[in-house]
Amino acid sequence: MSQPACPMCEMTDVLEQADHYECSICGHEWPLNTAADADSPAVDRVVKDAYGNVLADGDVVAMIKDLKLKGSSDVLKTGTKSKPIRLVEGDHEISCKMNGIAIGLKACFVKKVAG
Repeated sequence: MSQPACPMCEMTDVLEQADHYECSICGHEWPLNTAADADSPAVDRVVKDAYGNVLADGDVVAMIKDLKLKGSSDVLKTGTKSKPIRLVEGDHEISCKMNGIAIGLKACFVKKVAG
């Protein structure tokens, strides 16, 4: 049987407890019986940043940690702000532009910026 993915950060470093799963990356917990429903499309998917703030299309986010861009020597530094974001389906929940580069990001690496 394949390891379930965390519904919040979509990583597969998941611990199985007696009555629930727990993600070792973000700490999210969910009941054992909903793991079979992970393949079905989610109704009203809620995307949260690293601090638990709900993200929506048009929000501006900032990086909370330095990330190296795959296939490039570029690095997105902590505090780098995005243009308005767009929420998308898939393994990376956010589509945006940072430093003039169109990228896809996981919500666990950003924080929502006020106004």
